[in-house]
Amino acid sequence: MSLKTSLESFGLGNSSAGLSPESIQLILDAALHRGGSLAELFFEDTASSRVFYEGGRVEKVIDGTDRGVGLRIIFENRSVYGYTTDLTEASLVRLAEALSAAVQVKDAAKSARPPARPEWRLARQTVGEISNYAIARSPRQASLTEKIELAERAEKAARAGLPDAKQVTAVVLDSLRKILVLNSDGLIATDSKTYLQMMVQVVGEKSGRTESAYESDGGYIGLEFFDQVTPESLGKEASRRVGVLLTAKPAPSGTMAVVLAAEAGGTMIHEAVGHGLEADLACNGLSVYQGKIGQLVASPLITVLDDGTMPEKRGSFCFDDEGTPSQKNTLIENGVLKGYLVDRLSAMKFDLMATGNGRRETFRSKPIVRMTNTYIAPGKDDPAQILKDTAKGIYVKAMGGGQVNTVTGDFVFAVTEAYLIHDGKLGDPIRGATLVGNGPKVLSIVDRVGNDLGFATGTCGKDGQGAPVTDAQPTLRIPELTVGGEVPMETYWKNE
Repeated sequence: MSLKTSLESFGLGNSSAGLSPESIQLILDAALHRGGSLAELFFEDTASSRVFYEGGRVEKVIDGTDRGVGLRIIFENRSVYGYTTDLTEASLVRLAEALSAAVQVKDAAKSARPPARPEWRLARQTVGEISNYAIARSPRQASLTEKIELAERAEKAARAGLPDAKQVTAVVLDSLRKILVLNSDGLIATDSKTYLQMMVQVVGEKSGRTESAYESDGGYIGLEFFDQVTPESLGKEASRRVGVLLTAKPAPSGTMAVVLAAEAGGTMIHEAVGHGLEADLACNGLSVYQGKIGQLVASPLITVLDDGTMPEKRGSFCFDDEGTPSQKNTLIENGVLKGYLVDRLSAMKFDLMATGNGRRETFRSKPIVRMTNTYIAPGKDDPAQILKDTAKGIYVKAMGGGQVNTVTGDFVFAVTEAYLIHDGKLGDPIRGATLVGNGPKVLSIVDRVGNDLGFATGTCGKDGQGAPVTDAQPTLRIPELTVGGEVPMETYWKNE
């Protein structure tokens, strides 16, 4: 596909925008007029809808499109960034000139580049199944009535599961995001991605205590998703969890064994480890993993990967928002740190290879290093046997939010569903537990890794930007971890 064809396919070659290959060249030349190593245009067109259903009726519907372009100039391992929704040649030249004026190089005369005449080329194709993956039924082609019916089904199922629920909210979100990346090196990269997500939140009350639960699933997938995961199943799961919390006992506090079920979904690996392996942190003195490539940083049982090529997963894509093909990156292998997640700017600054992890929320945001689908690889242990071999502790089935200090690796996470363990069997449910520890130290003492793998979808926040991601993990046992709770641990294990 030529540059001209790429512009036309994106709707930029028509009379309203009128962008031609010559226009793009003019804009990039203006951007690099005062110097710089790279100028990059990021065009984005997103159509999306959100249906909120609550109390037996439609609460809110949001539907619209967002279209614009971001321009970045990289110079001396720094960058300036701007954006506009005016996609005309004149507007983009003005933006390029304004950003160019902000470029400050040591020797402008030597840094100023002559007008470039790159040989335009398509980005290298992504390897693996993702390059040939296509959704079956686009939610953008579904009627508003169909989307409302999906939300209604989830809401009804949740209320059937917990008739006394104080509040039930079901949300259906979908979007079609198209991008076109062009840069002064002659790169052309296009991608189109459909997102579908359903979220159900249930609030219940008992004896003056209020509890809530949130269930969400979806990904890079069309309406065929609901053939696999029904709205009813999400609604029932959210109400079931609230019911459990309303009968749960106060969590114990102390240092104890913790078994993380696969269905806990990898929140801990994403937060406590993944962010510390992002190159903009790890190579700038802001991560506990700085300078440790080749060193043992986890138990030999632990292998951590970040894979943006997995069909259907929420963090997948063909190209990142810099035009780099997505790929499967091994971060930790058998406990040894193998590498970091790298965007283009970090690659230039630290002499690394970009790994397909330069992402941005929209064209209004500059790209930064982000995870995609991050997970611990399955091991060899039977998950049921891991539980059976644990005399006492807690069994975590669902995780909430948390905080991590990437410089030290220290973390605190909320637990949203957990159970006591007595003699290798699940006991009463508990509420209000938190997990407190240090990422590298915790990973170094993991002594059991299950042969299963559970996924959880979400939106990761960093530097004010949200990015769709997936996290996953097998069943894990941490023999000693600090658990924050309301009662001493001896309350439940006096004679054990």
